[in-house]
Amino acid sequence: MPPTEGAERAGRYGFPARLLHWLVAAFVIILVPLGLYMVARGDATNFDAITGDLYSLHKLLGFIVIWLIALRLLVRLTRRPPAPVATLTPLERVVSGVVHALLYLLLIIVPLLGWAGVSAYPALNVFGLFDLPAILAPDEAFAERLFDIHGLLAKLLGLLALLHIAAALMHRFVKKDGVMRRMWPLT
Repeated sequence: MPPTEGAERAGRYGFPARLLHWLVAAFVIILVPLGLYMVARGDATNFDAITGDLYSLHKLLGFIVIWLIALRLLVRLTRRPPAPVATLTPLERVVSGVVHALLYLLLIIVPLLGWAGVSAYPALNVFGLFDLPAILAPDEAFAERLFDIHGLLAKLLGLLALLHIAAALMHRFVKKDGVMRRMWPLT
């Protein structure tokens, strides 16, 4: 499939890919710490209105991420990414491919597990305004297992995101090879 945008022909990702990349990145940067904080704050003996609002915000943002990732995958499948830069070593190409594949996989699995967990709990209400659609029948014990896996994989997603950021910064400031410019939203 040939590149569809002049920016891609010039070695950059197209605007839709860049926009969705940075939107999802912002959501992940918010959702992972928010999830850790709300869980630490809201155990069974200390669940107040603020904690409930944090859970509602987390559910709403996570639900939005599902749709942003679906759109991001659609863009990725319909628009070929630019070729890897020539300065990447064979090891960097392999590590980059593995990290990107894991990021995509976790960006799909983690929010779906969260949605499945709130469905099974059930705790679908968001800010008392509306309910997310249920995708599982109520089963609180199963919901707890889903939430455990969701939390563990969310931490892994956060660590991979940090690795991804560190690699981008290494390419920007150490190798100075233009890798980061390919996805930078400006310029």
